[in-house]
Amino acid sequence: MQFAHPTYLWFLLLLIPYLAWYILNRNRKHATMSVSTIAPYAKNGRPLRAWLLHGLFVMRALCLAALIVILSRPQAYDRWSTSNTQGTDIVIALDISTSMLARDFKPDRFEAAKKVASQFVSGRESDNIGVVIFAGESFTAVPMTTDKALLVNYINDIKMGMLQDATAIGDGLATSINRIKDGKAKSKSIILLTDGSNNTGNVAPVTAAEIAKKYGIKVYTIGIGRNGMAPFPQENAFGRIEYVNLPVVIDEATLRDIASITGGKYFRATDNNVLKQVFDEIDALEKTVLDVRNFSHTEENYMMWAWIAFALLALELLLRFTVLRTIP
Repeated sequence: MQFAHPTYLWFLLLLIPYLAWYILNRNRKHATMSVSTIAPYAKNGRPLRAWLLHGLFVMRALCLAALIVILSRPQAYDRWSTSNTQGTDIVIALDISTSMLARDFKPDRFEAAKKVASQFVSGRESDNIGVVIFAGESFTAVPMTTDKALLVNYINDIKMGMLQDATAIGDGLATSINRIKDGKAKSKSIILLTDGSNNTGNVAPVTAAEIAKKYGIKVYTIGIGRNGMAPFPQENAFGRIEYVNLPVVIDEATLRDIASITGGKYFRATDNNVLKQVFDEIDALEKTVLDVRNFSHTEENYMMWAWIAFALLALELLLRFTVLRTIP
């Protein structure tokens, strides 16, 4: 135990003159009577109640000492504490291929997905969450963490073009599995969001789904894109980006298979509102009890001294006006 204001402990020295004052003035505080001799009472000795009267002073002095210790702010340092909380392990696997710039969402699929994902993360109080991004390859953007600010800031800062362009759904899912498989939560889930079909990578999506099933990981797949045609970015002959209406092609069969194999669910998000509703539904995921260890560098540790001061003062007042009450 250490003190935030150790110099205040010097006030304990004031108890010395307080003790001297009590000794010098104790007779003046009580009525006295002069007699020629006390010989007839010498054998009776001093009554116990007379000694107990000094205990009132001792309790008052100890109460003052406890108050001085409280003013010095006793603190415990480097303390670990364990608490239980409800939570689950979740990985968000986000497709960042250029097709995600299609403008059938406002302002486009990519920004809409980032916004809803960051809102989802902010609402999950005690979950361990990780972020994986994938296109022609996959990458662990944020390992499993409970730091919501870190997660939200990274999701908002994800940029198009960070990975080679294509859509490797199987690789993205496999990377997500590696991030989450060793988690301690009973419930483990992957939210995989894509707008296309698997066209590259080293792991087939269904193979990755079988691996997820082996580890008891549910995969919730989201196909993002409206039905029919959508404006996709295309580079024209002058190197400028133009938006051209092209058919929306999402491999829904594979996404359904992934969800079915792992015990998850497939969703089709056709606009911003539907995408928000999808994440709201996933927000009702199963939770489990987690043991969370919290590290506190400093912790105020004055309550024991406060209770001691209160108990001493209360006992002193109780005795002073009951058992040890004196008549002036």
